[in-house]
Amino acid sequence: MGFFDFMTEDIAIDLGTANTLIIHNGKVVIDSPSIVARNRVSGKIIATGKEANLMQGKTHENIKTIRPLKDGVIADFQASEEMIKEFVKKIPAIKKKLFPPALRMVICIPSGITEVEKRAVQDSARHMNAKDIYLIYEPMAAAIGVGIDIMEPKGNMIIDIGGGTTEIAVIALAGIVCDQSVKVAGDLFTNDIMYYMRTQHNLYIGETTAEKVKIQIGAATEDLDNPPEDMLVQGRDLLSGKPKQVQVSFREIAKALDKSILRIEDAVMETLSKTPPELAADIYNTGIYLAGGGSMLRGLDKRLSRKTDLPVYVAEDPLRAVVRGTGIALKELDKYKSVLMK
Repeated sequence: MGFFDFMTEDIAIDLGTANTLIIHNGKVVIDSPSIVARNRVSGKIIATGKEANLMQGKTHENIKTIRPLKDGVIADFQASEEMIKEFVKKIPAIKKKLFPPALRMVICIPSGITEVEKRAVQDSARHMNAKDIYLIYEPMAAAIGVGIDIMEPKGNMIIDIGGGTTEIAVIALAGIVCDQSVKVAGDLFTNDIMYYMRTQHNLYIGETTAEKVKIQIGAATEDLDNPPEDMLVQGRDLLSGKPKQVQVSFREIAKALDKSILRIEDAVMETLSKTPPELAADIYNTGIYLAGGGSMLRGLDKRLSRKTDLPVYVAEDPLRAVVRGTGIALKELDKYKSVLMK
């Protein structure tokens, strides 16, 4: 076994709808958008991650950009496999090796996932020379990454707002007591902004631009403590067909996102109403933790806090909370055995 240990590399993967992160030896070595670009003629993948992301919305008919994951699960099996392969190849320590090493992986998956979708993730990993594959539920990984001691007989509530899904879970004794997985998350926010610009300003903008708007001036409420400056947004005028520019304020974006955030609020309230009373008592004291890229939306913590009357904390570096938790579970496999699924 000793020799094989030497040949085995441990990696933790957060396979997200929007971003894929990989931890190797306790460091985040890959942090890339989950997107690949394929040449339609040859069928070859010509770019992955950041390079492919720059191509999005700017391709001619021979190039197609694919986001292999949709709503947190694998939608395009072949593309997702090639994407993970490329990412693993890019890991510095593995790049240097003569032979591709056997891999031991922990991959996190959404909590609302079906058996078939789970199998798809395992098959993908198996094709990549993985001999040991463990799966961990995303809210669980997020909780570990935020720094919650999940083994305690104490209730904690975690909300992980990713690109495709928002995972809400109450965790105690290293298990998920009640959870909700709603398909309202970062991608939908981006679409809301595109729709708003189209209907309110007659401006047709692409996904990449809408995403920039979301990051620069996105907000969940109209009363922010330090509001961002207005932003100039460029796109195509729907009436004249000419390129044009419009000035947009964070208030408008808050209006655009209101309906989607309401749906997240409702899901949170529903989860709270299903929580056993002892755990509800714990949550009253511990509050709610937010993780995932969506939790960086300005004023979202404040808005959820107002709705639930509970303190809401945003994890530090929320984008990496899930992969951090996955990495910790991988490092201390024996301690977290009960949380991982084979």
